[in-house]
Amino acid sequence: MALRSDRHETPPGGEIEEFRDVEAIDRDHALVLALNNQATGEPVRIYRTADGGATWRQVFRAADPEAFFSCMAFFDHRRGLAVGDAIGTKFPLLETVDGGRSWHPAPAGGMPDTAPGTGALATGTCLVTKGRHDAWFGTTGVSGGGDNPQVFHTRDGGRTWTASKSPLPGAATNIASLSFRNVRDGLAAGGHFDPRNKIDVGAVARTSDGGATWALGGTPTGFKNGVTWIPGHRNTAIAVGPDGSDVTTDGGRTWSRFDRTLLLGINCSADARCWAVGKGGLAARLVIPRR
Repeated sequence: MALRSDRHETPPGGEIEEFRDVEAIDRDHALVLALNNQATGEPVRIYRTADGGATWRQVFRAADPEAFFSCMAFFDHRRGLAVGDAIGTKFPLLETVDGGRSWHPAPAGGMPDTAPGTGALATGTCLVTKGRHDAWFGTTGVSGGGDNPQVFHTRDGGRTWTASKSPLPGAATNIASLSFRNVRDGLAAGGHFDPRNKIDVGAVARTSDGGATWALGGTPTGFKNGVTWIPGHRNTAIAVGPDGSDVTTDGGRTWSRFDRTLLLGINCSADARCWAVGKGGLAARLVIPRR
């Protein structure tokens, strides 16, 4: 198996764009989220392909050039959400009900208030879904706000949300990635940069009640940009980041590093085939030893 990228599979302007999320619906349909482009003045956009990447069509363009949407996720082949940085005290949500062909603002009445300046870290897995109705997204800390980052959860496809405070310490800490192996058991990974010691500090939180409450997990080796459960391997998850990759076999209570490669995102298929990606087009396949 190999990953290939060429001009036929790149959305318009891909050579200078910064894509922060990709969602594959099936072998032909996928969407990518492009961040604000300071070089061209382009706002956030979403592109969609219906022919395996041969062609791409712009399906969303933010009216406000300063609007910042961080990540998107799908419940099924038709219904999806995208979340962005808070505007005032509300997180903006986009929704699609036609497989990403069109996107519209989701009703904001069911979204709890948050502290001004709160955001969602643009990692591609800051918003995740499980099943047809449950979704979660994590937040950044607010500088000077003194609040721990939160996790927002919906049980009804995005109509209403609840917010729970994570135990990840302090306003400087961010939740970069979430992963749920079912609607109850989840992990939130991230951390912060310690300017005094000039090191990345990693942090993980665990939940066993769908995100209503969180407990502090073991400390990983450095900030983690991505975390995922490995299907079929009970209590086993992988977290990746600039300082390397860690594994837990006890549901996030303890972590140990097994690789030092800089990786920024990871995902596993239902048959436990896991791939991670990093800078410079790096793609890595996880090899799991036989039991």
